[in-house]
Amino acid sequence: MKQFVCAGLLAFASGMVMAQATPAGLWKTIDDETKAEKSLVRITESGGVYSGKVDKILTDKSDAKCKECTDERKDKPVQGMTILREIKPVSGEAGSFEGGDILDPNNGKIYKVLLKLVDGGKKLDVRGYIGMPLLGRTQTWLRVE
Repeated sequence: MKQFVCAGLLAFASGMVMAQATPAGLWKTIDDETKAEKSLVRITESGGVYSGKVDKILTDKSDAKCKECTDERKDKPVQGMTILREIKPVSGEAGSFEGGDILDPNNGKIYKVLLKLVDGGKKLDVRGYIGMPLLGRTQTWLRVE
């Protein structure tokens, strides 16, 4: 009986650890059309707020600049650029984060963003949208570290 109780407590504790997982870390992005690896994005947390920078471009366009951007990122190198800003945990929804925005450096457009950890935190569903989440698209990023 003791072993059963211990096993139950361990399962509960590991579930709690999973529920506290964050998007902080290094993520590999995948091109929607070609399915090729595109970039590495590092998400960091400061004061409960998450942001993400392009750590490395994995294509032959490593010197790309955001020519279509309309804010302070215009004509700046994409590598090193912050593309995720002001993202916070969703209250009562473990593994979900929202409230900020994401930049698509290919077209310079800024979208609202919703992040959701999936597959035990090994994957991150990144949904960019306009207005409401229903009007958007989701990319799945893969955790590197």
